[in-house]
Amino acid sequence: MTNDAAAVEPGTPGTGTSGTGTPDAALVGASRAVGDGSPGRAGRTASPGRVGHLVPPAGPRRVLALAQLSNSVGDGAYYVTSALYFTHVVGLPAGRVGLGLTVAWAIGSLVGVPLGRLADRRGPRGTAVLLALATGLAVASFLVVRGFLPFVLAACAYASAQSGLAAARQALLAGLIPAGERTGLLAHLQSTLNAGLAVGAGLGGLALHAGSRAAYLGVFAVDAVSFLLCAALLLRLPSVAPTATGVRRGHGLGVLRDRPYALVTLLNTVLLLRMPLLSLGIPLWITERTDAPAWLVSALFVLNTGAVMLFQVRMARGVTGLTTATRAIRVSGVVMLASCAVFALSSGLSPWGAAGILVLGAVLQVVAEMKQSAGSWQLAFDLAPADRTGEYQGFFGTGVTVARTLGPLVLTALLVDWGTPGWLLLGGLMLAASYGMGPATKWAATRGAVTAQDDQDQQDPHNPQGQQGDPNRSGRQGAAEVRQPAPVS
Repeated sequence: MTNDAAAVEPGTPGTGTSGTGTPDAALVGASRAVGDGSPGRAGRTASPGRVGHLVPPAGPRRVLALAQLSNSVGDGAYYVTSALYFTHVVGLPAGRVGLGLTVAWAIGSLVGVPLGRLADRRGPRGTAVLLALATGLAVASFLVVRGFLPFVLAACAYASAQSGLAAARQALLAGLIPAGERTGLLAHLQSTLNAGLAVGAGLGGLALHAGSRAAYLGVFAVDAVSFLLCAALLLRLPSVAPTATGVRRGHGLGVLRDRPYALVTLLNTVLLLRMPLLSLGIPLWITERTDAPAWLVSALFVLNTGAVMLFQVRMARGVTGLTTATRAIRVSGVVMLASCAVFALSSGLSPWGAAGILVLGAVLQVVAEMKQSAGSWQLAFDLAPADRTGEYQGFFGTGVTVARTLGPLVLTALLVDWGTPGWLLLGGLMLAASYGMGPATKWAATRGAVTAQDDQDQQDPHNPQGQQGDPNRSGRQGAAEVRQPAPVS
């Protein structure tokens, strides 16, 4: 199971080989400048052979992976035990726990953008370290929560710090890793994330087996310490200089003014309905609409997690630019439609017949997931201005929160209530979103050049009148490199 917000959602969480020499090289005009040897960028560049390994090469890439691993172990234990801790140990009604978490993540999605902007202005490494410490403190505060209001306050602090941390880490990655290698590294981080979540889930399972208050408290303590370790690891990375020069007065909405990027984010949110599909939609379908054994829910989860750990890097290897990213997303839409159709066939079959069909559907679903993840990571970086990575990544990451908040309502209605027509409608919706990503990306790559250049002209001290610059210059390249946007197929 991927967790894009934390890695890379967003990241993030948040990824192949360099695009040099591929047909996508023509699209570099719509992408951000690659490493130029300036201070704050990593001095080492991995060879294509090493990038293909499951373990990233030594240097900033490996430190980023270790930081990802450290807090994902804690998060895995937290995810498994948190619901029972808040209901059985703290004593909150389940409905209030759900309400509190919904409010918390709604607030977290809103503050992700300003915290990402803070990373751009103050430097992503220091911001990420502070937000990792804040997340650890928020988790630790759950140890002393004894009522609904303190629970909501602690949950809001946790969700806000997590959202900001994802955006800051993406900005830090962008400052350390050349543009052509980011998607490959994000694939490594996604595999690391899943490995950590699996280990953490095992630790959480031990706490659930013990069932004692001390066991639950121990899990939360481990999660809090994991973020302290994450902060210490992030401090080992080279410092990245602040990039943002600020947003023009009267335009404080920032990224929200970038309508093409907002459309790309919206379409990606639709594609992210695959996340609650795995955790909620498929389990409900298996138990309510098929005769397959209930333990198959766990087996499909393990299949998904293992596949991402083993194959995400390989799946992302061919995604090196805007054309290959949109192509990967289109393929994911086709495969997702096939997956939904296969899942729908499992109703009305014998237990083992349904189980076989469900396994086939799950295989197709995880293939679509890995393709979509790789493509969306590339677009999220390449379509963002070089000096506002944190802000844009914070906004892109809100898609994860929205999908997880609205997804349960949508999937329950489509799959449990409508059955087979609901599966086909869901697959068709994802297919449409995946094919809509190409035109949206083309719009963002061309229209964004004019908007960003206008921002640059308004802030340029040598252009005090705010005169309009050449509309064919790509402002998304930042001050370091300005090139002509290329078409996106």
